[in-house]
Amino acid sequence: MFCHYTARAGRQMISSAKQVVMLTQASTLASPPTPLSSHPTNVRLVPEPNRSFVTMTTNNDDPHEVDAIFQRKHSLRSKLRKDLKNMDPIRRSEEDNAIQSIVLEAPWFKASKSLCAYISCAALREVDTSRIVSQVLSKPTQEQKKLYVPRVEDRNSNMRMLKISSVDDLIINSMNILEPSLVDCDGKQREDVMEASNPVDLFILPGLAFDRSGRRLGRSGGYYDLFLKKYQELAKQRKWKQPLLVALSYSLQIVDEGAIAVTSNDISVDALVSPAGFIPMSPAALDRG
Repeated sequence: MFCHYTARAGRQMISSAKQVVMLTQASTLASPPTPLSSHPTNVRLVPEPNRSFVTMTTNNDDPHEVDAIFQRKHSLRSKLRKDLKNMDPIRRSEEDNAIQSIVLEAPWFKASKSLCAYISCAALREVDTSRIVSQVLSKPTQEQKKLYVPRVEDRNSNMRMLKISSVDDLIINSMNILEPSLVDCDGKQREDVMEASNPVDLFILPGLAFDRSGRRLGRSGGYYDLFLKKYQELAKQRKWKQPLLVALSYSLQIVDEGAIAVTSNDISVDALVSPAGFIPMSPAALDRG
């Protein structure tokens, strides 16, 4: 298990955090997936799917229009996956560093007290978040921002965000993705952001493609759209300020207006961070930018 956390200070903890995350990311590219039957004990098996990956629809969406939207999404996903696979490694590294530096210096990030962020996966070619996660977790406990990270519950688009205080709180699931264990080293249940007593200020989100009006194209699972909808409803019920939704994007992931088709279930983001800088797209982002 990764759950062997001991207190580290400053530079040691930052180094440890980067090493754990980056080594794990590298291993997902270097090694073929391990058969489910032979996973070691530190690997959590994701339950078998009850249905295939499809984006949810509602009665408000015309079935014929939805089919056309799915075809357009599928085509754009194929293109972006190919483009990301062919991205120059040096350029990728430069853009990763630029994007994370912009986030870490941003006033909306510095002002946040509680955030949800993804743990980047190199095999999925997501924008790296290891520096962001490391900086949050390197602070003394009393100064630390609350950090919640995703844990996939099933193949039916259900996901939770659980609080972690160290990269050692992460385990590898059967898809070779780092996620939080259900309990900490003391055997206590991790805090679920949906049950937290205080609101989250910020979501740092992944995606395959984005446009400058805030449209986001995910990977077809519907996990983030469903979770964000639930959290926004919770914030509204509790009369909390809605969190700022910020997506991280390589330059090549920003597409022309109209290229991303959406349904009523697709959640737009408030802003993008690309190597070129912070791109606000909603009044909330303009206010906090």
